[in-house]
Amino acid sequence: MIVAKFGGTSVGDTAAIERTASIVRGRLPRRPVVVVSALAGTTNALLDFAARSAAGQFIDALRGVEALRERHLAVVTELLGSGSDAAEVAADVSVLFDELAHLGEALSVLGDLSPRSVDAVAAYGERLSSPIVAAAFAQRGIPAVWVDARKVMITDAEYGKAQPQSASIAEAARRHVLPLLHEGKVPVLGGYIGATTEGVTTTLGRGGSDYSAALFGAALDAEAIEIWTDVDGMLTADPRVIPAARLIEHIRFDEAAELASFGAKVLHPSTIAPAVQRSIPVFIFNSHRPEAAGTRITADAPRLSVRAVAGRGNVVLVNVKSSAMLGTPGVVRGIFSVFERFKLSVDAIATSEVSVSVTIDADVRLDAVLTELRAFGEVTVTRGQGTVAIVGAGLGDHTPTMARALAALGELRVHLCALSASAINLTLIVDGDQVHEAMRRLHRAFFEEAA
Repeated sequence: MIVAKFGGTSVGDTAAIERTASIVRGRLPRRPVVVVSALAGTTNALLDFAARSAAGQFIDALRGVEALRERHLAVVTELLGSGSDAAEVAADVSVLFDELAHLGEALSVLGDLSPRSVDAVAAYGERLSSPIVAAAFAQRGIPAVWVDARKVMITDAEYGKAQPQSASIAEAARRHVLPLLHEGKVPVLGGYIGATTEGVTTTLGRGGSDYSAALFGAALDAEAIEIWTDVDGMLTADPRVIPAARLIEHIRFDEAAELASFGAKVLHPSTIAPAVQRSIPVFIFNSHRPEAAGTRITADAPRLSVRAVAGRGNVVLVNVKSSAMLGTPGVVRGIFSVFERFKLSVDAIATSEVSVSVTIDADVRLDAVLTELRAFGEVTVTRGQGTVAIVGAGLGDHTPTMARALAALGELRVHLCALSASAINLTLIVDGDQVHEAMRRLHRAFFEEAA
C-alpha cells in the first residue's frame, strides 16, 4: 500500500485532475491512498475572505467566494458532465459554499477573527477538492471513495498549527481507511485539515498536506509515500535563483529535512518525521512529467560532503550580550526559555562566554520578547538578514569543504556561522539582499566548477 499526495497544482483544474487520475490508475496494483490539496490558489482566497469579512467588508469578500464557487462548479461540470453524478456533487459543493457564506456573515457581525475561525474557513479548500477528485476518479473507472479527513486526522486544539495525535490517527485510520483498502477501494482524503476529538475543525498549518500524507502513511504502515508536485524533485538549489541547479535523485532523510527547514519549498519541513520513524521511503514526483525520475528519500543514500544549497530571507538576528554571563550558570537556559514561552522557533545559534546570538523568522512580534531578554543583558536586533545553508551528511567529515564554502563567499559579509550538532548543515547569516548571490557563489563552487 502507498500514500500518494497531490498538491494544489496537481488538482488545480480539469486538465490537472485528469493527469492525476491517470497517475493513480497506474498505481492501482499498489493499493493507493490518495491525499489532495485544495485547488491551486483556493486557500489564499479563503484566508482573504475570512480577513475581509471580519474587517466589515463582507460584500466585497462574498464576491471572491462567489468566484470560487463558479470555479469549482465549472470544474465539476468539465470533469463529470451533466448527469446525476455531476448534479449530486454540484449540489454538495453549493451547500459548502452556502455554509461558507454564512460563516463569513457571522465573522462580519462579530468583527473578530480567531485562530479557530480561520481554521474553519481555510479547511473548506480541501473539503471541496477531495470529494470532487473522488467523483472524477470514480467516473474514470477508479474505485475511489471519499473519506472526510477530519475523521482520521485527529489533532489537539492548537488552531492554525494543530499538533497531530499519532495514536488516535492510527486508530481512526484502521477504522475508516483500512477496510476500504481491503475492499479494493481507493480512499481519497483532503490534506492539511483535521479535527479535535470533539470534532472541531483544525489545520496543520500552510503546506500541511505533505504532513498529512506522511502521517497517514505512518498510521497505515505504507510501503512508500509519494509527493506529487509541479517540479521534478529536490534540486541542488532553487532553480528560480540558480537555473543550473541539478536534480537530486537520491537523498538522505536528514538532508531532506534540513533543506526543507532552510527554504527548499518542494517539501514541507514536517513531512520527513513520520516517515523516518517508520523507515518509509518518500518519493517526490512531477505530476506534469510523471515519467521523470524524481527524488527518492531514504536513510541509506550515499554520504556526500555537500548535497545542496538552500537560502531564504526575512530573518532577524538577535544578540544578547552581558559580561554577567561569564561564569554564571543557567543564563543561556533562561534566554532560551523566553523564546519557548513565546513559542518562537530559533534557527541558528552562536554563543560565547559573554553573548548569545540567534536567528528567528521576521514575521513575528518581538516587542514583548525583547523586553524579557533585556533582563539578561544588552539586546541588539538586526533585521533584513538572510540564511544560506550548505547541507550534506558528510560535511563534518571533510573540513576543507567548510573552508571552501567561506572562500567562495569572498567579500560578502557573514554575520554568523554555525555548524549543526550533527555536522550536516553549515548555516551562514548574510545580509538579506545578498542571499541569492551567496547561493550562486556556493553552488558554482560545489556543483558547477567541479563538473
